[in-house]
Amino acid sequence: MNNLLQEKIGQNILVKLAMLVIILAGIRAASDILVPFLLASFLAIVLNPLVTMLMRRGVKRGLAITLVISVIFIVVLLLIAVLASSASDFSDTYPQIRAMLEQKLAVVQHFAARFHINISTEALAARLDPNVVMDMATSVLKQLSGAMTNVLLLILTVVFMLFEVRHLPYKMRNAMVNPQIRIAGLHRALKGVTHYLALKTLVSLITGVAVWLSLLLLGVKFALFWGVVAFILNFIPNIGPIIAGIPPFIQALVLNNIYDAMLVAALFSAIHMVFGNMLEPRLMGRGLGLSTLVVFLSLIFWGWLLGPVGMLLSVPLTSVTKILMETTPGGSRLAIMLGNGRPGKRAR
Repeated sequence: MNNLLQEKIGQNILVKLAMLVIILAGIRAASDILVPFLLASFLAIVLNPLVTMLMRRGVKRGLAITLVISVIFIVVLLLIAVLASSASDFSDTYPQIRAMLEQKLAVVQHFAARFHINISTEALAARLDPNVVMDMATSVLKQLSGAMTNVLLLILTVVFMLFEVRHLPYKMRNAMVNPQIRIAGLHRALKGVTHYLALKTLVSLITGVAVWLSLLLLGVKFALFWGVVAFILNFIPNIGPIIAGIPPFIQALVLNNIYDAMLVAALFSAIHMVFGNMLEPRLMGRGLGLSTLVVFLSLIFWGWLLGPVGMLLSVPLTSVTKILMETTPGGSRLAIMLGNGRPGKRAR
C-alpha cells in the first residue's frame, strides 16, 4: 500500500515537472509576443500613480493619461537622440581610438617582453578592437529594442491598460473563485511592484545623472551616453552597475591614462556604494521580501527565458510569482523558499 502511494506521489511530481517544462518552453517560444506585453504592463504599473496624482488635482483621466504618455514619449525620443549622437561621435573618433589603442598595446608588449612573454600586438588589437565592442553594444541594443519594434503598439497598449485599471477590481471580484484572498494577493503584488519600480527608477535616474556629471568633470568622452547606459543597467540587480562601469574604464584607459581609468573605477565603485548599497536599501525598506540568492538566480532565469528585458524585470516578475504562490495552498511553501528568511504573514 505504501509502495503504491509513493509511486502515485512520484508520478504526480513527474507530471507536474513535465507540465512546467512545457509551460516554460511555450513562454520562451512566445517571448516575442510576451516581452512587449510584460514591458507594457510594468510601464502601466509605474505610470498609473502619476495618472492618479494628476486626477487628484482635478485633471480628467483621459487628459492625465495623455500628458503622462506625451512626457514619456519625449523622454524616449531624447534617449534615442543621445544614442544616435554618441554613435556618430564614435564613428568620427574611431581612427583616433584605434591609433591610441595600438600605442597602449605596444607598451604592454614591451613590458611583457621583460618577463619573456610573447604578445602579438595585432592579435590583441583585433580582440580589443573598439569597433567590435561597439558591434556588441549595438547587438544588445537591438535585442532590447526588439521588445519595442512597434513603439506605437506598445504605447497604445499602455494607454488602454491605464484606462482599464479602474475596472480591474470589479472584474477580478466576479471572475475569481475565492476573490478576497486572490484580490488581496494581487493588491500586495501590484503595490510591492509599484513601490519597487518607482523607487528603482528614481535611484537609477540619480545614478545616471551622477555618472554623467562625474565623467564630464573627469573629461571622459561620451559622458552622457555612459550616464544613459548606467541608468538602464542599474535596473539589472547585482551585476548591472558592474557591467555599466567596465566600458568607461576601458575607454579612459585607452583615450586618457591609467590614473583617469583608476579614477573612473573608483567613481563607479563610490556611486554604487552610496546609491546601490546605502540609499536604495533605505528607500526600499524590506523591499519585495526576496533573498539575495533568489534575486541573482531570478536574474539568470528570466534572462534565459525572456532575454535582456527579462533581466531588467527579473525582480518584479519573481516578486509577483512569490506573492501569487502565497495565495495557493500548494505554492505557499515554495514562496517561503523564495523569501528572505524574515518572519511574515503566511497565506492560509
